[in-house]
Amino acid sequence: MSEPEGEGAPRNFPPTPLTRADGAAATIGIDTAQVEAVAAQGARKGRIVAWGLWDWGSAAFNAVVTTFVFTVYLTSSGFGNPEESNIALSIAIAGAGIIVAVLAPVIGQRSDTSGHRKRWLAVNTFIVVVAIALMYFVYPAPEFLWFGLGLLAVGTVFFELASVNYNAMLAQVSTPRSIGRVSGLGWGLGYVGGIVLLLIVYFGLIQPDVGEDGFAVRMSMLIAAVWFALFALPVLFAVPEFTPPPSAARERVGIVDSYRRLFRDIRRLWKDSRQTVWFLLASAVFRDGLTGVFTFGGVLAGTVFGFTPGEVIIFAIAANVVAGISTITVGLLDDKLGAKPVIITALIGLIISGMLVFLLHDGGQIVFWTAGLALCIFVGPAQSASRTFLARLIPAGREGEVFGLYATTGRAAVWMSPTMYGLFIAIFGGAHFGILGIVLVLVVGLALLIPVQAKQAQLR
Repeated sequence: MSEPEGEGAPRNFPPTPLTRADGAAATIGIDTAQVEAVAAQGARKGRIVAWGLWDWGSAAFNAVVTTFVFTVYLTSSGFGNPEESNIALSIAIAGAGIIVAVLAPVIGQRSDTSGHRKRWLAVNTFIVVVAIALMYFVYPAPEFLWFGLGLLAVGTVFFELASVNYNAMLAQVSTPRSIGRVSGLGWGLGYVGGIVLLLIVYFGLIQPDVGEDGFAVRMSMLIAAVWFALFALPVLFAVPEFTPPPSAARERVGIVDSYRRLFRDIRRLWKDSRQTVWFLLASAVFRDGLTGVFTFGGVLAGTVFGFTPGEVIIFAIAANVVAGISTITVGLLDDKLGAKPVIITALIGLIISGMLVFLLHDGGQIVFWTAGLALCIFVGPAQSASRTFLARLIPAGREGEVFGLYATTGRAAVWMSPTMYGLFIAIFGGAHFGILGIVLVLVVGLALLIPVQAKQAQLR
C-alpha cells in the first residue's frame, strides 16, 4: 500500500485493491462512517453501563435501608415497644407513599417539558444520600424513633422521585431492539449491588458486633450513603441531558397549573394510548404482589419454616443472586419475544411457586429453599419487563410524565398484599395462609394484564 505524501495528507486512506489467490479483487481501507458507527456504539455501551450503575448504587437504599438493616433496627426493642414501632413505621411509609402519589406524575411531566431530567435525578439522589448519611445520628432510644422514621420517609419520597427521572432515561440509553436487555441489566445490577453491599455491611459490621449504641447499624448507614453517591455519579457524567422533542415544547407553568395540565394529559393519554392506561392499572396490582413476595419472604422463612435470623440473611443473599442472574438473562428474551409474554410467564411461575410453598409447607426448610428460590427466579424479570413494556407504549416525549404515573399507581396499590396477607391469616389461622393472600394479588394482576395489548411491533 502506498503511503500518502506530505504531513497534511488526509488520514482517511483511500481503499486499495489487492489481488486474492482466486484472482478476485479485494478492497481494504478505513471507512469513516464505519469508524464513527463503532465509536457511537462504544459511547452507547458506556452510557448503558453508567445508567445501570445507578441501579447498582440504589441497593444502598433498597436493601440496606428499607429491607434488611435500618427498618429492622428501628423496630427493635431499643426504640421502645416493637409493636408500636411497627405501627409508627407503617404510618411513616404510608405518608411517604401518599406524597409520592401526589408529586410523581407532575414531577415527571415537568421533566419532559423542561428538559432537566438529569438535573432532577442528581438533586433527588443527593437528598436521598444526605438522608441516609444522617441516619448515623439515630441512636437506639425511643426519643430518636421519629427522627429515624422522618429520615426514612424523606429518603423514600425523594428516592421514588429520582426513580421517575431515572426510568424515563431508559429510552435515552437504549434502542427499540435493546430496551429489554438494558432494563434487565439495570435491575440485575441492582440485585447484585445489594448482594455485595449486604455482604460488606453484614460481615464487616453487624455479624461481628463492632460497638455499642447501634454503632454497627449507624456506621452501615454512612457506608450506604457513600456507596449510593459513588455509583450515582457515572450516569450524571456519561448520559447527556434530555432534550424534549419539538412536540413536547410547552410554556412553563406553576404547580397548580401543572396539575390542571396533568388531568388534561391523562384524558389525552386515555384517548391516544388507552393501552398505556390499562397497563398502568394492571401493573399496579401485580407489582404490589411482587413487592409482597420480597417483603414477607423473610417473615415466612422465620415463622413458618423455622429459619434463624442468620439463615434468613443467607437466604436473602441467595435470593438476590438468583433474581439478579435471571433478570439479566431474561432481558434477552424480552427483546426477542416482547415484554408481555415475559411478564405473563413470570406471573404464572410466581403463582405456581407460591402455591407449592403453601401446599408443601410441612416439608421443612428444603421446601422454602427450592420453591422460595423459584419465586425469586420470576420476580426480577417481571419487574424489568414491566418497565420495558411501559417504555414501548409511552408516546414519544412523555416518558417522565407516564413513569410518574407508573410510580403513582404503584404507590396507590401498596395496601393490597399486606392486607390480603393479614386477612388470610386472620380468617384461616396460621402464617402459611398469608402466602395465599399474596398469590391472590398476583392472580388478579395477571387477569388484568392479559387483555392489555402491546401496540408496538417487536423488532427482531
